[in-house]
Amino acid sequence: MLNTLKTTFLLATLTSLLLLVGRTLGGLDGMVIAFLVAGVMNLGSWWFSDRIVLRMYNAQPVSAESAPQLHKMVAELAGKAGLPMPKVYIVPGAMPNAFATGRNPENAAVAVTEGILEIMPAEELRGVIAHELAHIANRDTLISAVAAVSAGAISMIASWAQWAMIFGGRRDEEREGGGGGGLIAIFLAPLVATLIQLAISRSREFAADEYAARLIGDGKPLARALQRLEAGVQRAPGDVEPSTAHMFIVSPLSGGGFFRLFRTHPTTEARVEKLLALTRAGL
Repeated sequence: MLNTLKTTFLLATLTSLLLLVGRTLGGLDGMVIAFLVAGVMNLGSWWFSDRIVLRMYNAQPVSAESAPQLHKMVAELAGKAGLPMPKVYIVPGAMPNAFATGRNPENAAVAVTEGILEIMPAEELRGVIAHELAHIANRDTLISAVAAVSAGAISMIASWAQWAMIFGGRRDEEREGGGGGGLIAIFLAPLVATLIQLAISRSREFAADEYAARLIGDGKPLARALQRLEAGVQRAPGDVEPSTAHMFIVSPLSGGGFFRLFRTHPTTEARVEKLLALTRAGL
């Protein structure tokens, strides 16, 4: 519930920032146009996300005959969660990881890498699969699309304003002393929007962890899996497109210090702590 409220608050903040930036920099017409353009782009990305990402990573579909244990595990957990059976894929490569994609539960896919199948015990893999099913059940792809639409519109309006300044479109306002706030909005709004978008992504990871722990009745297997995956990704990071990093259960990208602000995932330590606390509380 807390993660849901946090996500709702962040989405509301992002929307408010969009309206504020639109009014400040582009007026109402500019705001509407930017929102519509960003909306069309992100709607297309959301609608075709499963095919785009699966093709990007050369994911291969598997059946109950070709991967019986994995297929059975996904089917069992999907049935327990009351979800339609998603398509199952295996991604070539040594990087141990997994992700879910698809625009809704009826058009969803769960993909695991060859690397995770090599190092992950069955009990821990159940926790990973449950986490990915949580993203499907919680419609996190839709939430991410809404956040991307708003952040994209903010960046677009700010970019337009920058070009307008370059070509002298705002000189009169600046001579009158009204350009200070606009300048701040131009350069800070896209950064703030990105940080909010990433905060939403991190919040959804916590929510998916909690859902998975409750689905399998224990948070410890997923906690152990996250620790194993963190170490495994550091050993075999793989070739990952940064724009898709948020989809994986453990971030395939690293960064500390200041760059923690731009993490797509909470730290593994924080996730493990929450999962163990859930288990101690009896879920």
